[in-house]
Amino acid sequence: MSDVTPEVDERAIIDALRRGDAQAFRELVDTHQPSLLRLARTFVPSTAAAEEVVQETWIAVIKGIDRFEQRSSLKTWITRILVNIAKKKGTSERRTVPMGSLTSDGSDGPAVSPDRFVGPPGKGKWSQPPARWSDLPEETVLSRETISAVTDTVRRLPEQQRLVVMLRDVADWSSGDVCDALGLTEGNQRVLLHRGRSIVRAELEHQFGGES
Repeated sequence: MSDVTPEVDERAIIDALRRGDAQAFRELVDTHQPSLLRLARTFVPSTAAAEEVVQETWIAVIKGIDRFEQRSSLKTWITRILVNIAKKKGTSERRTVPMGSLTSDGSDGPAVSPDRFVGPPGKGKWSQPPARWSDLPEETVLSRETISAVTDTVRRLPEQQRLVVMLRDVADWSSGDVCDALGLTEGNQRVLLHRGRSIVRAELEHQFGGES
């Protein structure tokens, strides 16, 4: 087993990038490009625009690596750059499609219709429980149509919900990293993640789950 810790390995990558090591940069791109592209796609209306966001992100990484103070992980720093670029580009290019179940701040209001519960508010039980993703046919879960539905639904979430869902479930950040990056308490992060996931799950159930 290697004695090299992740921290030491990351420092070596940063040093290599600062030396202009092309191979280190290619490996970094290969590692993070897919998740960055998926994250960017939730802010802009097309894959082409998302690719532009990611390209601009890598240019910013190259230009800014000497100023990176390593107060966060390299992945966190790169993702923050992408989010800032994507938000600016998305503001001018993306039309927000309202969803009746969403709230403006992404924190208040039901993530699932109250009609699907029986009993007092906050203490009721499901009268119509959502279908589990694992219960859907594998070909549905893995299909391009499903991936497109998930992406479109996430794009319509309020900004804070969208960021939390994408950082936790796509970029694979820890809850602590998300709280630090977005200035959230652990409780707020947990609520935003739950609501965002519930809306995406309900949309998948609506489109693909039928009456089962």
